[in-house]
Amino acid sequence: MSSLVSRPVVAYILVNVDVGAENDVRDEIVRKFNKAVTEARITYGEYDIVVRVEVESMKALETVISGIRAIEGVRRTVTLIAV
Repeated sequence: MSSLVSRPVVAYILVNVDVGAENDVRDEIVRKFNKAVTEARITYGEYDIVVRVEVESMKALETVISGIRAIEGVRRTVTLIAV
């Protein structure tokens, strides 16, 4: 009989930032959340940065999202939770 294994929560956070703040914001996200962030890329288009995170719980995801929103230069975020 197999046991249930808890899977990490994987999410993509789409970030809009002030003009010219892309590099600084991306670097700050990686610095503050290096254990959760598996990838952070500057993009062209509607969103300025796409961040992939893996965390152990929805509560941990909320902490990362709130922390990203608190970074100077961040204007808006949209979170996509992968299933």
